[in-house]
Amino acid sequence: MKTAVIYYTFDGNCALVAGQIKAILNADLYEVKLANLKKRKGFAKFVQGMMLMIKKPEPLPLSVDLSAYELVILGAPVWGGSPASPLVSFINKTNISGKKIAFFCCHGGSIGKTFDKFKALLPGNTISTSIDFKNPARENNPKLKEDIAEWLNGIK
Repeated sequence: MKTAVIYYTFDGNCALVAGQIKAILNADLYEVKLANLKKRKGFAKFVQGMMLMIKKPEPLPLSVDLSAYELVILGAPVWGGSPASPLVSFINKTNISGKKIAFFCCHGGSIGKTFDKFKALLPGNTISTSIDFKNPARENNPKLKEDIAEWLNGIK
């Protein structure tokens, strides 16, 4: 099944998971990016994240022809119980219909209604399954690749 993995990452967690998915499925990988986003640390990073939630920035254009894919896997950090706004903006600007869709999210606490909000953004698609990962880049989970592979086997 030809697969596209489209994700946004703020601090590397979703990039780690997306990279594992790419390796396991031999999927095509697309990162949603923002223009002129400087990496911050500590409290400045927290403020930057809050501003991104409030302002809902537009992502850079992403050249992907979704008609070539049967499965689209979307991934984002959880911000305030929702998928991160850059990925939401991408979904809102992109015609995604008639696809099998799977979701993953990365978070440091609770996922809130992230998956319900993902589903609401994508009517006209077959929603397959979803999974969340708590701080995968920081937790040094030796089972991460195994957990991802098991989840992906449930999609097929």
